Amino acid sequence: MTFDQVIPEFGEWLFGAFVLSLIRVGLLIAGGVLIGFLVASARRGPVEGFYSVAKVIANSVNDFVNWSLARTIAMASLAVQEAIRRLVLIVFVVFVVILLFAGWYLDTQSDNPSKLYLSFVLTASNFLVVLLALFLSAFSLPADIKNRTIYTVVTKPVRAWEIVLGRILGFVTVGTMLLVPMGIVSYFFVQRGLSHSHAVEEVAAAAAGDVTHQGETSYDGHHRHSFKMYNDGTGETDVAMSHWHRVTKVGEGDAATYEFGPAIGLLQARVPVFGRLRFKDRAGADASEGINVGHEWAYRTYIEGGSLAAAIWTFEGVTPERYPDGFDLEMNLRVFRTYKGDMEKGVLGSIVLRNPNLSAKVLRSEAINFAAKEFVSDKHTIPSTIRVVDKEDGSVRDGSLFDLVDEDGRLEIWIQCGERSQYYGMAERDVYILDRDAPFVANLAKGYAGIWLQMVMVTSFGVMFSTFLSGAVAMMATLSSFVIGYFSNFIYEVATGAKEGGGPLESFYRIVTQQNVQVDLEISKTPTAIIHGVDTVAMMGMRVMTGMLPDYAKFMGTSEYVANGYNIDGTLMSIQFLTAFSYVLVASLIAYYLLKTREIAA
Repeated sequence: MTFDQVIPEFGEWLFGAFVLSLIRVGLLIAGGVLIGFLVASARRGPVEGFYSVAKVIANSVNDFVNWSLARTIAMASLAVQEAIRRLVLIVFVVFVVILLFAGWYLDTQSDNPSKLYLSFVLTASNFLVVLLALFLSAFSLPADIKNRTIYTVVTKPVRAWEIVLGRILGFVTVGTMLLVPMGIVSYFFVQRGLSHSHAVEEVAAAAAGDVTHQGETSYDGHHRHSFKMYNDGTGETDVAMSHWHRVTKVGEGDAATYEFGPAIGLLQARVPVFGRLRFKDRAGADASEGINVGHEWAYRTYIEGGSLAAAIWTFEGVTPERYPDGFDLEMNLRVFRTYKGDMEKGVLGSIVLRNPNLSAKVLRSEAINFAAKEFVSDKHTIPSTIRVVDKEDGSVRDGSLFDLVDEDGRLEIWIQCGERSQYYGMAERDVYILDRDAPFVANLAKGYAGIWLQMVMVTSFGVMFSTFLSGAVAMMATLSSFVIGYFSNFIYEVATGAKEGGGPLESFYRIVTQQNVQVDLEISKTPTAIIHGVDTVAMMGMRVMTGMLPDYAKFMGTSEYVANGYNIDGTLMSIQFLTAFSYVLVASLIAYYLLKTREIAA
């Protein structure tokens, strides 16, 4: 997983992006009032137009002030009963059936089975619940209006605001009633799919330091482990399929048996602590970034092997109180090879811990050599007692990790590539300290909370479109808003010219004529001007559209955190909840005014 989406501080986001969104909403409301006034003025004159708009606003204020929670709950209960009559529980049955047959299609020999299982259940839950919300919210109100059953509601003392909120609340309740058991079933499905045990296949005495025995486990769960036993009767296996086991020796001599504990590393919620990254070039001089090796995705830059080039992370808050026994350093480096060599052998590199305070008595640790592992998280344990290099005579001795930390709790970690003509690629968040493990169940619940927020927003948009469109058209409009919102980042890059190939019309022309995006259009001046003019208008509309719709991809990103074993930050959840609430509120207001204009009870 790449942490290319940096989570801002909540206060920074609240007084930055969120305030900007509120300004946009305010301008949108002001624009709606102005358009209403112009339409009314064209029909009845300026004075009557102003009176009509003022009357609508006054009635709206009266509706909001006299809003009744009891009537809203009554509307919600009607929506729930209607949804149940439509056999929405079939969605849960479909989900269970999918899980029953999932074992036929999932790659049980995957290098990271927990990611595979979690991605599967979260994706299945996501799309099933969103589709349910889409159909319920888009077809309900148009069907009631078409069948005239809405008259039994609007003729009673109930307000349009209460009808809108009741529909949204009712359909959200139905979705929640389905999503909660989905989450529970998913948890037990993943636990059962990953559960396995091992027995000893062979074991032999060994005399290497404190290692007393070495052996291999039986082949279970499509893998086996090798393990080592230590003097104190405990042991551990190697890492296979992204997990390992603790081993305990029971008994002595020929009667000794070995017990393997549960898998460690599969269902995790790691809390990473990130540092700030800077670079040194091949001559050892400061550089703003590494080398570009030609990859289109510029998330990572590279350092050259066999030179003074280095990537340097500065971590803060490294104190004995926080890490009394040291810490685990985790890396997700990439390797760019200029020659193949032995592809199964990792490219060698080194880790050096340095003190940012150059006047300190101890400046650096002894180099920790490693071989880079690609496409997996490579963990290195940094103990509290570490080999350090004496500043005066350069001798190597045992020292404390915290001798390398300055008085402000800062620690530098230097990573270098040791092989000439090979390169390490990294981004700022590719190396981090594992602070602790959060509860996995709570993290899974937060992942499902992200799915729930998507369902709530889709429901609110569906109800909004259903107030003035027929069922089928409202469904297509809601689905379009979801698709556009999911790809909003890509659409925005196209709209701002960040993507090569021009706007929609120019891109279509290049596809038809098979022209490369790197060259200018090979047509006469007038058609080129027309294409660019049309694209300018279209791209302006695309920018407005992406700014108005929620970025569903960010909400789906919480599932990636869970699947990759990282804890979902509380700041991220707070931002998502506040963002979703804002969209639901705006969609509800628009739906209220649109429903008022239909005059269905006239």
